[in-house]
Amino acid sequence: MNKKSVMFISSTGGHLEELLQLDKMFKKYDYHLITEKTKSNEYLSLKYKNHVDYLIYGTKYHLLSYPLKLFFNCFKSLFLYLKYTPDYIITTGTHTAGPMCCIGKILGSKIIYIETFANIVTKTSTGRLIYPFSDKFIVQWESMKKIYPKSDFGGWIF
Repeated sequence: MNKKSVMFISSTGGHLEELLQLDKMFKKYDYHLITEKTKSNEYLSLKYKNHVDYLIYGTKYHLLSYPLKLFFNCFKSLFLYLKYTPDYIITTGTHTAGPMCCIGKILGSKIIYIETFANIVTKTSTGRLIYPFSDKFIVQWESMKKIYPKSDFGGWIF
């Protein structure tokens, strides 16, 4: 029996910390982890061996370099998607995950989005983008069910 292929993707920082709370699930699947490369997460290559790829780190607060980095990351996301062709993409967001989820949806993957623990009463930009086409949208606060009525309440990921 073949294991399902699952791509776990998020930006670095808090979103990645939330996603890594799911690492007990990784070995149940043919998994791959994708995040942005920073000094704080270089250890992932050692911990998860050949199951990690990195995108370029960038934030929307760097107005000049961000568009170029996002553009490059979109192409690299397409390359990584075609390399791994996941059955599922699971993400906690943010900007790094948006292009991958769009690519995945167009090419046939199921999209599972977990809205960040940090938002209790407002939508994130990536959540707003992915909510309409996600196959499963999970919120960590009951209050978020009012904002995303078709979401599932999953409780805290921590």
